[in-house]
Amino acid sequence: MSPVEPPAAGADQASEGAVVPHDDGGDGATTEAQVAVVVVSTSGDERRVEYGDDAENEGEEAATVQGSKEGTEELLRKVVYSEEAAYKLYCDYGHRMGFSIRKGKQSYFTGTKRIRTKDYFCSKEGLKEGEKLTDANFNDPHTRTNCRAMVRFRVNDHGEWKVIRLVSDHNHNLARPEERHLLRSARSLIAGRSSSVEAMLYAGYQVPGGAPQLPAGSTSATNNVENSKQQNLLLGYGATAKALAVGTGDLQSLVSYLKSRANEDGMFYWDVQLDQSGRMTNFFWRDGRSRIDYDCFSDVVVFDSTYRLSKQNLICTPFVGVNHHWQTTMYGCAILADESMSAFVWLFKSFLESMGNRHPQSIFTNLDQVVSKAIEEVFPNTCHRIAHWHIQKNAHSRLGALNVSKGFNKMFTKCIQGCDSEAEFEETWAQMINEFKLQDNKWLKKLYKLKRKWCSALNKCTFDGGVEYEPQCDSMSNIFNSVADKLTSLSAIAVAVDKHSEDWREKELEEDTRCLQKPPACIIKHSDILNHAAKEYTHRIYKLFETDFLDGCGATKFKELPCEDNNTHQFEMTMQGRGSRVCTVHFNMSTMELSCSCSKFETMGLLCPHALKALSIKNVCKIPESYILKRWTKEAKKWVFNPKQYETSYQECMDDDAAYCNYVMRYAYDLVTKSQGQDELRKALWETLESGEKELEKHLGNDTQYAASFAT
Repeated sequence: MSPVEPPAAGADQASEGAVVPHDDGGDGATTEAQVAVVVVSTSGDERRVEYGDDAENEGEEAATVQGSKEGTEELLRKVVYSEEAAYKLYCDYGHRMGFSIRKGKQSYFTGTKRIRTKDYFCSKEGLKEGEKLTDANFNDPHTRTNCRAMVRFRVNDHGEWKVIRLVSDHNHNLARPEERHLLRSARSLIAGRSSSVEAMLYAGYQVPGGAPQLPAGSTSATNNVENSKQQNLLLGYGATAKALAVGTGDLQSLVSYLKSRANEDGMFYWDVQLDQSGRMTNFFWRDGRSRIDYDCFSDVVVFDSTYRLSKQNLICTPFVGVNHHWQTTMYGCAILADESMSAFVWLFKSFLESMGNRHPQSIFTNLDQVVSKAIEEVFPNTCHRIAHWHIQKNAHSRLGALNVSKGFNKMFTKCIQGCDSEAEFEETWAQMINEFKLQDNKWLKKLYKLKRKWCSALNKCTFDGGVEYEPQCDSMSNIFNSVADKLTSLSAIAVAVDKHSEDWREKELEEDTRCLQKPPACIIKHSDILNHAAKEYTHRIYKLFETDFLDGCGATKFKELPCEDNNTHQFEMTMQGRGSRVCTVHFNMSTMELSCSCSKFETMGLLCPHALKALSIKNVCKIPESYILKRWTKEAKKWVFNPKQYETSYQECMDDDAAYCNYVMRYAYDLVTKSQGQDELRKALWETLESGEKELEKHLGNDTQYAASFAT
């Protein structure tokens, strides 16, 4: 669809239009004086409609519809009784049709603040100041196109909200059915729990007292889903919440919150550890979405035990990772009363159990000997790494005046992540120790003994997902500072953690929307390999790939070395402006196998500039399939739970009852999650389930008849 021309100058849309734009779908409410006159559109022209005594005395009239009447029956027929219900009704309609909603202005009954009429608009109403409409940006979800689609509700003396005007035609493309769950105004319909979690965060969360009841002799309360009634009271989060101490009431409040979450979410998991006296000491929980995310991105886990809750002297320990947009994602969280070996062992085992005993490839932690020993016991085959940001934090308190030395900081940073080989690391470390006379520094001695857990040069074959890179490093290092500093009630902390998770998921949803709307813009439009990358990767990952491609093809010198095999090529690559460091690339044209001594693909899952240069030299115009890591693609979350995609998984499902139940439940949960908030998808899923049930009953009937005939 081509861009439309903006309204002629003097149309006064900015000052007298029916809506003040808000990207978040917020209400553009104004004062009573400002809504005495409202501008509406008829056949593209503007006219003024006065609202006063005459308008109040108007009789009931049929709604006027401008444009197609397809799908409008429920919207025009239904009567609602509140502003919120009216907004939801139009959101439902917009969701079915494929557009997002923006709240507009309202008029009032004369001399009162009772709403008389209320307008809602397509989110692409109006024009952004200074933005030019082009074919490239016209259907971008963030671009305003002066769309005139809208609805007007009128409220009668009985408080009934009815549609009196509907403009149904849009001047832009509508979202396809598979994209509609990504519409901004539809998200409250899809993820209703997000708003309830946010409400709990700001209202405080507490339930009637009483000691928490656990089964006799039990040491944990895992998935304790009871049919308790949802009678939890939302109290003001003020002096009442702050007065709570860590005692029976506070623990009961936390347990009740976790139980309520388990009732809402069939895949929610929580666990509690009891001490020898039967008192609850440590908690762990994760929701169903965290399990889905872990199934997709379990290669890297970051575990941080440095967030101390000063009011209770407890620690809040999140498990996080990175998703396909290179954003932080939540896998679970714990509140621990102590930092003992047994506490961490219990926690890691509980985490593993909740994730189907699937071990990560790498786990990053803070510098803690007890945590390290617990990881060795529970994650024996996982590469344990000490996060760089924790080392840098400790350096500030351990190294005193050296922190202001540019020379020392440069060498220290190089030791951490700037060396290319073990020999270079050893040389740099020795030079740093001698130059700054640090032979007796106990902290550096301890750090050196653990070098294989933090030095990048010694971990070149271990996948890390880029969690040590900027800006990901900053994001990971400040996850829960606000939670740890401000909140006092344990239940409020749990609610805040879950709200944090929802915020991250909202950002992921926004990126998913961007990826579905259009591919990222290629800096070289006619580059085959960049267009291939843009098609496969998410926007943010594509930009990382594009930067490496430009570095490789535009700023890399190479020398090809002779090889005995005609299909194998060897190159020595030198990056311009990066010193004299040489990287060696081997490329087999027959098998399309690539390797580079920098090992970026092994650690990050993206081809390095040197490898991309080798592909360019040999006129390879597509990324070899084996070097497109699914976890970075737009398809990262598709087909994850269908075991037929993987022969070994499918065979396991067919042979083992427990594995079969586990896969089917996760598969079904994922489908339910994808269909939430979309009537068409829900209907399709119901029909699929009904069809499947009929097929099963048919087979069961045949089996029964066969068994009966065999018995006779």
